Amino acid sequence: MYQAPRGTSDILPHDQAYWRYIEETVADICRLYGYQRIDTPVFEDSGLFVRSIGEDTDIVEKEMYSFNDHGGDLLTLRPEGTAPVCRAYLEHGMHNLPQPVRLYYITPIFRYERPQAGRFRQHWQFGFEGLGSSDPALDAEVIEMACVLYRRLGLRDTVLKLNSIGCRNCRPQYLKCLEEYYSKKIDLLCPDCKRRLERNTLRLLDCKQESCMPLTEQAPKSSDSLCAECQDHFDFLKKYLVIFDLEFDLDHRLVRGLDYYTRTVFEIQPLGEKGAQTTLGGGGRYDDLMEEIGGRPTPGVGFATGIERMILNIKRQGIVVPPLPQPTTFVAFLGQEAKDKAVGYVAQMRREGIGAILASGNRSLKAQLRHANALGATSAIIIGEDELRDGMIVWRDMTRSEQQRLSFEDALKRLKK
Repeated sequence: MYQAPRGTSDILPHDQAYWRYIEETVADICRLYGYQRIDTPVFEDSGLFVRSIGEDTDIVEKEMYSFNDHGGDLLTLRPEGTAPVCRAYLEHGMHNLPQPVRLYYITPIFRYERPQAGRFRQHWQFGFEGLGSSDPALDAEVIEMACVLYRRLGLRDTVLKLNSIGCRNCRPQYLKCLEEYYSKKIDLLCPDCKRRLERNTLRLLDCKQESCMPLTEQAPKSSDSLCAECQDHFDFLKKYLVIFDLEFDLDHRLVRGLDYYTRTVFEIQPLGEKGAQTTLGGGGRYDDLMEEIGGRPTPGVGFATGIERMILNIKRQGIVVPPLPQPTTFVAFLGQEAKDKAVGYVAQMRREGIGAILASGNRSLKAQLRHANALGATSAIIIGEDELRDGMIVWRDMTRSEQQRLSFEDALKRLKK
């Protein structure tokens, strides 16, 4: 038998309530903060991600799903959400709109990586981006919005991790300090970190190998090498977070996994848990990204979170989500003539906006009502020979096991009420 490809999953009906709960919460929060939805193609020119994410990142080197189409173009299934939004901003002249432009998306993401709890080769991601402003108040807004999302979903005991990794002016000096530090400890590095030391020094701080963790603890801090402008930006951001009444932990090891980040980086994690798979979501500022993909300088800041990972934590914490609305009325019948009448009744009920399910087959009335109970129907309309003769129906309250004879019109009024 065929099965879903490794690292993917089917979203079955009994899980759809979690998705609806998250999507509706997301839409409501984005409305409050003035963010509008954008949807971009599921695949893009591969160069967009190579230039934006970074050629030496694990995503580009190991994880992208890329292919040549019949026209010979090299395309990639979207491995992250920010670069496509920035491409759309440039392509459609959104710089002419009032700035900053506030956008959000809910979209599938594709990465070839080892599947594990909360991490899939195809997963769904929610993210939002503020484009066209370097104001640290926008950073604080994005961070607050992320915290409000988790709070509204009912997720408890989270911690906000915060850092600044500087800009193109002050980061080179910091990278030099980092390289000098790790060069003296090269024999202690894991194979991936030895490669990063030569090609992408900042990623050394992102290593989750147990052998490398003590080294990152003692590594130079990016916050000690910030230029005056980056230091001011970071100080204002921290002040605004205090005004928003948001607690945060400064974490000098936090760099995120994408090369386009500048200045602000942050993550939200379950309290007391460590490791890449425990992070609920994160983001940061990317003031150079627009230039990297061919546009004029345009600052931006954003956040993204995996929906499957949110659902995993919602289930772990035992959070009860609202059930999806279901048809509440079951229509049962006895005999073919009654079935014909039932088909007409069901059609009329649906035209009136009343959810209804018609019994199928020619089962006994007892079997039909068992089916109604299994579906969670709160009421049933029963049509038999007597009801056909008298122009009536039997109305049954499934929650009380009580019933009475009514005209169909009276039943319809009751259902509407």
